Amino acid sequence: MSTIAVDDNSFHHYLPENGVTLVEFGAPWCPPCKVLHPILDQIDHKFQNEQLTILTVNCDESPHIAAQYSIMSMPTIIVMFQGEPVEKLVGLRPTSTYVQMIERYLRKAHSIM
Repeated sequence: MSTIAVDDNSFHHYLPENGVTLVEFGAPWCPPCKVLHPILDQIDHKFQNEQLTILTVNCDESPHIAAQYSIMSMPTIIVMFQGEPVEKLVGLRPTSTYVQMIERYLRKAHSIM
């Protein structure tokens, strides 16, 4: 799976009901967001055979979905499990933080299957 750019209209179409979804809320002009995108690509590659979906939302172009999830700062990462938000990280974090969080929810997903 690759990182999918979504907007207000397509967000719910690409949000799976099963598995783990990492949603990045950012903007093209945001310096920490620019640093985060290669990290998301690494994460996508690391978990390419897992039930992980990575969505990116440009908050400038998709204000409704950003407001729905109360995004106040960028970047913000929301982890969804089985289609529901379970964790929210505001600001840039080390790659290991994202990986550990994803692994925790992937273990839960595997225990359900």
